[in-house]
Amino acid sequence: MDEKPIISTIRVLCAEAIEKAKSGHPGICLGAAPTAYTLWAHHLKHNPQNPNFFDRDRFVLSAGHGSMLLYSLLHVFGYGLTKEDLMRFRQYTSKTPGHPEYGVTAGVEVSTGPLGQGVANAVGFALAEKILADKFNQPDCKIIDHYTYALCGDGCMMEGIENEAASMAGTLKLGKLIVLYDSNKITIEGSTDLAFTEDVGKRHEALGWHVVHVNDGESIEEISAAITLAKAETNKPSLIIVDTTIGFGSPLAGTCKCHGAPLGEENIKALRKNLNYKSKPFEVAPQITEAVAELAPKYSKYESDWNKSVKAYKNKYPEMYEEFMRWRKAEIDFSALDSIYDMPQKDEATRASSQRILNIIAENNPFIIGGSADLATSNMVVIKDGGDVSADACGRNIHFGIREHAMGAMVNGMYLHGGLLPFCATFTVFSDYMKAAIRMSALMNIPAVYILSHDSIGVGEDGPTHQPIEQLEMLRSIPNIKVFRPADSKETAAAYESAWTGKSPTAIVVSRQSLKQLDNTGTNALYGGYIVADSEKEQPDVILISSGSELSLAIDAKTRLKADGIDARVVSMPCMELFDIQTQKYRESVLPSAVRARVAVEAGRSTAWYKYIGLDGECCCIDRFGSSAPANVMFEICGFTTDNVVKLAKKSIKNSAKLAAARDDE
Repeated sequence: MDEKPIISTIRVLCAEAIEKAKSGHPGICLGAAPTAYTLWAHHLKHNPQNPNFFDRDRFVLSAGHGSMLLYSLLHVFGYGLTKEDLMRFRQYTSKTPGHPEYGVTAGVEVSTGPLGQGVANAVGFALAEKILADKFNQPDCKIIDHYTYALCGDGCMMEGIENEAASMAGTLKLGKLIVLYDSNKITIEGSTDLAFTEDVGKRHEALGWHVVHVNDGESIEEISAAITLAKAETNKPSLIIVDTTIGFGSPLAGTCKCHGAPLGEENIKALRKNLNYKSKPFEVAPQITEAVAELAPKYSKYESDWNKSVKAYKNKYPEMYEEFMRWRKAEIDFSALDSIYDMPQKDEATRASSQRILNIIAENNPFIIGGSADLATSNMVVIKDGGDVSADACGRNIHFGIREHAMGAMVNGMYLHGGLLPFCATFTVFSDYMKAAIRMSALMNIPAVYILSHDSIGVGEDGPTHQPIEQLEMLRSIPNIKVFRPADSKETAAAYESAWTGKSPTAIVVSRQSLKQLDNTGTNALYGGYIVADSEKEQPDVILISSGSELSLAIDAKTRLKADGIDARVVSMPCMELFDIQTQKYRESVLPSAVRARVAVEAGRSTAWYKYIGLDGECCCIDRFGSSAPANVMFEICGFTTDNVVKLAKKSIKNSAKLAAARDDE
């Protein structure tokens, strides 16, 4: 069968959809079409009739700007994308958004677009496969046995996250990871020689990769042979460098003019002529449909063969089968948390509370796995007796190394693979390094868990480079994430319960220094904000709102204010995002609008607090960088003292009275 017409069909569909949208990136779609087609037709274990069958190969389009290439493949191979879907490329509510989006289009494994993220996601997918295979496969019965493929371009290779991820993959010897590098040597600004002259192959060899070079990106035979070689190498991840021509077949081929803009009608006419393409726009010729349909039995057999293996596995290893099904569901058993909410606790840092609670949950939920960016003993995220993940072992503690950006993206890939609930950890200040990955988990609406310790100027002597000031605000600014800053062990337990019962990511931000164990905290923290110490009057004179280590300071200030005849209410606000989605009635019961005298107390930027304190309120926050000094000194010089909170409370009461009088005069 001559497969060139199928590739031509994919190319023209891409170009025409981009032209109709008047937006898109045709260059990679035209250049990489033979690579992608060869993989999908001859190597990828998949079933278009059931895109989610568990032992499928995973395909990640790291070069997400080439989304039309993926959509054309999904259309031609029968994943349910229609001609009309292609015609609505990049339009509101379409199944063909500008970059691939998880949960929008069947066959899209992960949202991609920010360059390099997809390669790191793919490392996460491959690591999940390795861990599950090690756990469940038996010598006479394999039920986890698939590859992870990623297609990337020059841009992905320039991003630092790709090197972080590739280094991790080489260290772990992820032999079932195969990255196809579409090397067309063109970016938006022109030739890659302007900014990128390294030998990518040698770099990856140095990182422990098996490297294969395809000189002719139009040769199905050469591409297929390279993939076969890569699949045969089981001790190293493989990089296949495919030399291609950007915009192949169009008059703009080989130039940056076809990278990020439609070809134009005249150039599409020329493309059709050069490819000898006769079909009407967005039409797939019957002979093409028939040729692809001939491959369908092979794809359905992939799944039927796997189902037979699972059935045999169930008969031979019934207990392991039940455990496998439990891991696939990955539903958390929280029964052990009851004792944490009820038992008295000694004063301790919330990072220590986090470690203890994480281990209690992990003991009953073996599919929880994760680690830190070389800070596990400082972040306190070690799963005791869990063993390590390495090239030769698959325990529960992952040593991500000092690779925060790749770590976050890998966790996204591990979760999306299925069968695991992953977490990762670092210092709060270094959340900046994985912000893009955190944003992607929020965009995809997946419950990745980020444990961020050393949450404030309480870091102390390490100084301003390590003292997070704006990071809480940065995290809170991301839509669809819960940022939990617990005040004690009971609120820390609530943070974990919320994190693994929700459908969005959670940042659990914990302290380095010891904190008091407080009265009246606990499961109410699941509301995001709640009253921990109420006023004696129906309406308090002032409301003190706080989170984390500063909550005890607010409680102390309440006692001092009472001695001065001022009745204060103290509200714990461990998670603004949860509080903001409560009913208006509940929010009003906690923060009554009639009480305008309010003080926010938190060792971070003040910006987010104004929605709660308004014009009459005051902030005991920090809007400058810290200094190198012991933690207790830092808190004092930055105004985190009982005296200052009392002073601000009285000031807010005066502000409220003055503004009320001014309103009355009006």
